[in-house]
Amino acid sequence: MRGNKLFAPPEDQNAFTDILFNALLGFAFMFSVAFILIRPEVTDGKINPKAEFMITAQWPDGHQDDIDLIVEDGEGNLVWFDAREAGLMHLDRDDRGWLGDSIMVAGKKIENPLNQETVTIRGIAAGEYVVNLLHYKADTGRSVPVKVKVEKLNPQVKVIFAGTNELSG
Repeated sequence: MRGNKLFAPPEDQNAFTDILFNALLGFAFMFSVAFILIRPEVTDGKINPKAEFMITAQWPDGHQDDIDLIVEDGEGNLVWFDAREAGLMHLDRDDRGWLGDSIMVAGKKIENPLNQETVTIRGIAAGEYVVNLLHYKADTGRSVPVKVKVEKLNPQVKVIFAGTNELSG
């Protein structure tokens, strides 16, 4: 008995052609999935400070004493709480201990106990830089440990100096 000629396979079709097209279909599917899964690098929240050096002074959180960071560059420019910008240097925040550690936002009191002052140096200038600490307001009468860190930021972050000093008022 002869089969139906309507559903008979063509004479030139064989298993190799089926395997070839199935492999092509699988490759196209995997390429599509890989292309869909490509995501751009997430840059939200990444901060690139426009500075060459960062000098940080930090003392215990919630401490009420006022410690000041004073930096002098090679040309004699001085940055401190009374002169926040000089030459290529900038005092980012004058932290005054307890004073100013809480703010009101939408009727709620928000506390920020972090005690830290930061000076950024926005370019490289020749000369010797001098970093000093001043125990400006000593309410506790006890010595305060202050951590000082000097970092070079570009092309990658490198700690140049890190140390702790005991200041007594």
